[in-house]
Amino acid sequence: MKISISYPPLESTKGTPLLAQNRQFQWFNNPAYIYPMVPAYAATLLKESDYQVIWDDGIAENKTYEQWRRDILNQAPDLIAIETKTPVIKIHWNIINDIKSISPDTKIALTGDHATALPLESMENCKTDYVLTGGDHDFLLLNLADHLTGGKELEPGIWYRKNGAIKNTGIFKLNHDLNELPFIDRDLTKWMLYSEKNGNYKKLPGTYTMVGRDCWYAKCTFCSWTTTYPSFRVRAPEKLLDEIGILIEKYKVKEIMDDTGTFPAGKWLHDFCTGMIERGYNKKINMHCNMRVNALDQEEYNLMAKAGFRFILYGVESANQGTLDRVKKGTRAEDISNACRMAKTAGLDPHLTVMMGYPWETRIDAMRTVKLAQDIFRKGWADTLQATIVIPYPGTPLHRECKEKGWLVTEDWDRYDMRELIMKCPMTVQEIKELTQELYRVFLTPGYIMRRLLSIRGVDDLRFIKRGVGAVTGHLMDFSDKKKCDA
Repeated sequence: MKISISYPPLESTKGTPLLAQNRQFQWFNNPAYIYPMVPAYAATLLKESDYQVIWDDGIAENKTYEQWRRDILNQAPDLIAIETKTPVIKIHWNIINDIKSISPDTKIALTGDHATALPLESMENCKTDYVLTGGDHDFLLLNLADHLTGGKELEPGIWYRKNGAIKNTGIFKLNHDLNELPFIDRDLTKWMLYSEKNGNYKKLPGTYTMVGRDCWYAKCTFCSWTTTYPSFRVRAPEKLLDEIGILIEKYKVKEIMDDTGTFPAGKWLHDFCTGMIERGYNKKINMHCNMRVNALDQEEYNLMAKAGFRFILYGVESANQGTLDRVKKGTRAEDISNACRMAKTAGLDPHLTVMMGYPWETRIDAMRTVKLAQDIFRKGWADTLQATIVIPYPGTPLHRECKEKGWLVTEDWDRYDMRELIMKCPMTVQEIKELTQELYRVFLTPGYIMRRLLSIRGVDDLRFIKRGVGAVTGHLMDFSDKKKCDA
């Protein structure tokens, strides 16, 4: 059986779609490609079970749609798996119908957080044969392949068609043992496509790992991945250490981003950091991770720095305690500066992500977030940031709250791409874009520029700054009304 794991090209004047391995969707003017971990595990599991696997990322390979379409016809896969998200779900429906029109016998399986939240919608609006719900769609895709080839019973979480009717096997279960996963076949999944065009890598090549699924907190009302991962599991620290050893020795990787929603803390973190030091990996590679602002103390940050961590990403979201409480962030506004200060004291490079456009925040409220970020940057406690417009994705508690309170401006999924406000808000979209651009201008202050210049120690630093300039310019365009947009 021939199986294609595919990201069809999504041609648009809006830019490059940030779709794979992403909790929020955005069109980027400056292309960035993130290594999709769960589909890469799926490809590896399938190959190890003797299926013929095609890794077909038409987005990262810069294919035109016609090229991708011809490749599908030439490769003639028996099954195509496509990951989708809310703003491109209707495009994927059209693509699936197109493939079915030229290759009706090809089976198609749709995955992703939007399909998990609204599986029946996709079954009714396109000719997909299956919808694989939940975050373990790597295990489910293998199960589906075994079902099609050998009649194996379908696991819970799969929607399908039978005798003209739409059926399903029940609610998905996150009961798969992550320690049984093989190490990703990086060659099969063309890891080099994702090794350079990522603004967070200082040294190249870089790559991703994902030791946990997904966030051990998992209560934020806006996060689309709480739909796919309502509970947390993590591999043993030794498994990640062994994988890092392979990435260092075989692939000569210089930086690794572990994209677990929140990197494990406590004893797990201590054991992992100790292992990095004992094996000497801390001197060979830089580690990146996502972390909560109230999860660690100074001693733990110091241990991470000693273990080779460099980049640490915080989901700040807002400087207003009322907002943090309403989205169930579980943090205090004062935790933000404290975490950045401790991380920077340890020698780490903090990265902040913030959101604009909450239905209850006024311009004055939003300015508190801007001013907090500016203050943190002025003190030198953070190095980079990303700003986005908050989007109420289907399946999230925030989306349900919006429905209950009449906050939604539209349920046209095409418009859920951060180009406009989807929730009613005291501010206009123009005001929010201006505030978002104001956040990105922290990179243009004399103090920040001077610190970056003084941090240069070699050619890697120069290249990193150059890539950073391109990323900031792209983000300013992402939130500019002057750029050309699709109707």
